[in-house]
Amino acid sequence: MPLITFSSPEYKDKTVYAVAGSFTETVLKIAKTNKIPIAFDCGDGECGSCLIKVKYLGDNAPLGVHMEEKEKRMLKELGKVSKDRLEELTTNDQPSEWRLACQFIPRDEDIVVEFDGQ
Repeated sequence: MPLITFSSPEYKDKTVYAVAGSFTETVLKIAKTNKIPIAFDCGDGECGSCLIKVKYLGDNAPLGVHMEEKEKRMLKELGKVSKDRLEELTTNDQPSEWRLACQFIPRDEDIVVEFDGQ
């Protein structure tokens, strides 16, 4: 099971276990279950309010992560990733450091999720 550490300037770090390979447990759902205050408005990838920064821990290269088109569009609108960078990530099967908590389903690797906590 991967460990997810939630970190924010306004919130004391908290580490929780996530069920690896679950296709329904987004970072936002895991945060809500563990009473971690990640802000969100829509919960569907349309508003960008649940923006997070993901740091991958360990010695292995991060696993590639699929992103839906609406998440890619929102990350571009928020200025967190360029069109060229998205194409590079997709081509090389690499994860983006910026994600939406409502869309990101963790893989079997330990991560730190940074959020603003407001």
